Amino acid sequence: MVDSKDIAKELKTPVYFNEDANLNILQEPIAIIGYGNQGRAQALNLKDSGLEVLVGNIHDEYWDMAKEDGFEVLEIQEAAKRAKIILFLIPDELQPSIFETQIKPTLERDKVLCFASGYNITFETISVSQDFDTILVAPRMIGKGVRESYLNGRGFYSFIGVHNDASGRAKDFALAIAKGIGSTKPGGAILEVTFRQEAELDLFNEQCFGPAFGQVLTCAVDVAIEAGYPPEIVLLELYMSGEFAYTAEMIAKMGTLKQLELHSPTSQYGSMSRGIRYASPELREAMKQSLREIQDGTFAKEFAEEYKLDLEILDDMKEMAKDIPIVYLDSAVREKLRFADDSRGYNSRHL
Repeated sequence: MVDSKDIAKELKTPVYFNEDANLNILQEPIAIIGYGNQGRAQALNLKDSGLEVLVGNIHDEYWDMAKEDGFEVLEIQEAAKRAKIILFLIPDELQPSIFETQIKPTLERDKVLCFASGYNITFETISVSQDFDTILVAPRMIGKGVRESYLNGRGFYSFIGVHNDASGRAKDFALAIAKGIGSTKPGGAILEVTFRQEAELDLFNEQCFGPAFGQVLTCAVDVAIEAGYPPEIVLLELYMSGEFAYTAEMIAKMGTLKQLELHSPTSQYGSMSRGIRYASPELREAMKQSLREIQDGTFAKEFAEEYKLDLEILDDMKEMAKDIPIVYLDSAVREKLRFADDSRGYNSRHL
């Protein structure tokens, strides 16, 4: 078990704010490669920050959307060729082949290649030369949140990193891009990480924390329904009302302990006196095993094989998940309560 008090005394990760980034370094064209969730949000924010932005995309509905948003839209290779700075914002599994065929031929000594994920560099599915700047700007926010935060004048947290510093100014470019997309507005900040740290922690969040929470939620639903409580009341109480989401937001803003003061003494006493019951050595070991598989590349190799199969196993797992009781109940309760469907316009294969 780590000693949190000792660690807290030596917080050493570099943190940057608005005054640390200069947009003047971004006066040449910026190409957004991929106009999905992150691509559209970052393109619009950079444009609204007064920068010259063009879009590289395949001919699909996202091409049309970029046109409607007022951007010059080009074939991917042409956009990369025209730009000084290339933001590579397509899904991880698509990047290696597109990099080799359409991005790599355009890269020259004065170019800047910017990733939003450290995945392909970390697990060596993309190899870049030392001749140009290779940087990371990774918002800790989905694309919709990146755009909405910018429009509301709020900042958000972003990670930046440098893999190659050919120009001697690679970090300055990363800081400027993060500022241009709105990260340094009030309430936001930029933290410096390595590509590997970003990739591994992102996967850890997705494969350890998220699934563990999902199992806790499923167990809670089962226990409450088995005890005779109506399913629609159980789901509403546990998460559908939005109360839990609000609590999570307050934890992010205030901290885990301080946010307790927002709740009644009954709530505070109950959660603190019973919380120890759920401390599980088995859970800790399962997380450590998943982290080892991330760090040693086991997961990356496994996913590469899955992608070669056109994500067949993923699709099968999604189909099987439709029969999981909580998924079935969730759908039925949403229909009964006339929940609006906010999922339209999102496609995980075109981020």
